[in-house]
Formats: sequence, C-alpha cells, structure tokens
Amino acid sequence: MSVLKPFVPVLLLCGGIACQATAQAANWQVEKDHSQLGFAGTQTGSAFKGVFTRYEPTIILDPAAPEKAHIELTIDLASAKTGDTQRDTALPGSDWFDIAHFPKAHFVSTSVRQISGDHYEAVGTLTLRDLSHPVTLDFTLHVDGSKAHAQGQAAFSRALFGVGQGPWASGQWVGLPVTVTFDFVADQAP
Repeated sequence: MSVLKPFVPVLLLCGGIACQATAQAANWQVEKDHSQLGFAGTQTGSAFKGVFTRYEPTIILDPAAPEKAHIELTIDLASAKTGDTQRDTALPGSDWFDIAHFPKAHFVSTSVRQISGDHYEAVGTLTLRDLSHPVTLDFTLHVDGSKAHAQGQAAFSRALFGVGQGPWASGQWVGLPVTVTFDFVADQAP
C-alpha cells in the first residue's frame, strides 16, 4: 500500500526530534501515548484507516533553518493495524507488505523547506518492498518552549512500491492511492 507515504510525515515527529528554536539545537522525545503514525486508503469503494504502532524516527530540524534538516524514519510494517481482522491478516502477507522479505519501510529526507509560517515540506526517498521512490511530506510544526507538535501527511500510489500483488495490483478492489499521516507531540530532552 502507499501507506508509507503518509507515514513519512508521521516519521518526522514520531521518535526523536532535534529542533532548534533558539541558537542551540534541542533534542526532542516523542510522547508515543499522545502521538500517532497512520495511513488511509479505500477498499471496495469504502474508506479505511490504520496505524503503525512501531516506528523509529530521527529528526534534526531547526525551524529557522529547515534547509539543514535531516529526517529519517523506519517503520515496522508488521505493526500495521486497521481494526479489520481480514485486512490485518492480509497486510503482512506476500501480496502486500511481504514482511518475511521486507519487514521495514524507510524514509530519508533529501530536502526540507519552509513553505510559509508554520508550514513545511520535506522531500525524501521512501523505500518499501526494496523499491525506492521520491515522496513529499507536507507538515506543520509548532514549537512552544519545551514542547513540539507536528502534523502532516504524504500521498502516493501503492503501485509504485509493488504493494498489492496479483489480483490486488489493479486497484479494482483496493484503491491505489494511499495517504500516510502523522500527529506527533514531543518534549525537549533534558
């Protein structure tokens, strides 16, 4: 699924963040109990949502100098949950994520820029099922003292990454567009 692209935004704030709100960069720890990395798609014309419960982000980002940022996210694909037993059983299988051969998805930023105000864009490379393609993550970032809050999303076609093999490749039953979303709260590390 192109679920990974939406993951990209989530990845930005999910784990560790280094932000610079002042003259010195600060390390941030994501509050996983108050943060979420999700994905959305359609199946037989109906929308569905899911989450990744295990992911490891590394973020170095000074809102005043985003061009120096580095964002990296690794997602444990076996942690995908949608609340639907049939879908959750199928996702790890060879037709979808094929976690036996490709257990992780990985995003690495190549550029980050401020669009306006608290809106940013991170362009990077997403690797899923051993296929790599560029994806763009649009997000907002608010830093208030020792707290950071980031929200965003990335949209792409799951077909780019070979997610959905055989009868699932056409998009007839499960839509090709996927959105990865994130909503992260982080505390400045002491």
